[in-house]
Amino acid sequence: MKRKNYRIEINASAAHVFETMLGKTTYKQWTAEFNPTSDFEGHWELGEKISFIGYNKEGEKEGMLGKIAAYIPNKHISIQYIGLIHQNTEITEGPMVEEWVGLFENYTFTENDGVTTVAIEVDVNAEFENYFDSTWPKALQRLKELCE
Repeated sequence: MKRKNYRIEINASAAHVFETMLGKTTYKQWTAEFNPTSDFEGHWELGEKISFIGYNKEGEKEGMLGKIAAYIPNKHISIQYIGLIHQNTEITEGPMVEEWVGLFENYTFTENDGVTTVAIEVDVNAEFENYFDSTWPKALQRLKELCE
């Protein structure tokens, strides 16, 4: 398991970037880089369960199941993964989820003179490393376009 880091500078306030990144409509737009049907179900609040979903070609819900481990508006969010969603079913134990349970994805927003740096730290297994290395920069660029 590796911890990968991605970052981008956005010419907008941290509050605007934070809201754009997490807003229901705009979230779908920047995360479409990962999956055209990307969405989330749940609430961005400390301790809340949240599902990051998309739909496969059979129309079944797939994705990651997380818990908001830290939430400081306009500054920091930490998501701890607690399972997967596979064929419309939440899976929180067993061999399918062993590599994912307990991993973190962290977003940090730092504003300086009207420019916000978004820093992403994500735990990733080797199977997804190349995918994340090619997709996270595209997704962050899309977020930048939405914010500016």
